[in-house]
Amino acid sequence: MCTAVTYRGKHIYFGRNLDLEYRYREQITLTPRHFPLLYRQGTRQQEHAAILGTATVAEGYPLYYDAMNEHGLAMAGLNFPGNARYFAAQQGKDNIAPFELIPWLLSQCKTVGDAQALLTSTNIWDHPFSEQYPLSPLHWMIADKERSITVESMEDGLHVHQNPVGVLTNNPPFPMQMTYLNNFMHLSPAAPVNSFAPLLPLAPYSRGMGAMGLPGDLSSPSRFVRAAFVLSNSPIDGDVSQFFHILSSVSQPRGCNRVREHEYEITLYSSCCDLDAGVYYLHTYGNHRLCAVDMHKADPDGNTLSCFDFPEEEDVRLLN
Repeated sequence: MCTAVTYRGKHIYFGRNLDLEYRYREQITLTPRHFPLLYRQGTRQQEHAAILGTATVAEGYPLYYDAMNEHGLAMAGLNFPGNARYFAAQQGKDNIAPFELIPWLLSQCKTVGDAQALLTSTNIWDHPFSEQYPLSPLHWMIADKERSITVESMEDGLHVHQNPVGVLTNNPPFPMQMTYLNNFMHLSPAAPVNSFAPLLPLAPYSRGMGAMGLPGDLSSPSRFVRAAFVLSNSPIDGDVSQFFHILSSVSQPRGCNRVREHEYEITLYSSCCDLDAGVYYLHTYGNHRLCAVDMHKADPDGNTLSCFDFPEEEDVRLLN
């Protein structure tokens, strides 16, 4: 499972935790402006906006998990099992497979509004990339420097929801995630006051009792609430470091989420797109030192993909 967040601090930041128990040879990948993007419906884009994010490159094609473009528009796909539904090709629509949706939108759009307009003529096509990479049940979060939306293709069609909280996890569908927040409107970062029984001598018995009642498990609804609370109470002058602390509040350590015998879902990587500077930051489960790729220093005018391997081994800075 996964969590995506957009944060308005010193800059506008967008990123995600990718939580899985297996790998697909992910790399930080730049798709430059002149790399030919070929879509399964037959469309070809020879020139487009540069795109930078994490992808698995298969048969020369970037299968993006999350990315931003040079205009400051960002997008991430998150697991949505049991609710995602894709459809047969439709006449009069742009039939775009799920694995193509991130490049389809980021290559052409500058803002969330542009993406919404393009989605009105888009059908999420039930077309897999290959036998090795079958259809993944996904929904998406899209953000620019002003706002964010959630996109869900379900049994009753394509839904585009305004996302005022700037958070997305997995199930249930986004409107239900938002409704679940109502159960926690009493939470505060301040020390609690006695509203339980005013006649009883109840009082905080230590420091650090803010956010009493905030859920701490790894389920999607709990991560949604926890990320929304930490995000909503983060300072407006926070930086990249603060963004990664928001993500770390919902990260998954090995051993806590067992999916099969001796197999555990973990936060494989955490990413941050600086939408103002065009820099993509990342750290992995095994290496918490940040690495970064600057879009503007990685040949955005080229015609071939630029790929950068993840830092996997812990990189310790010795001080003596």
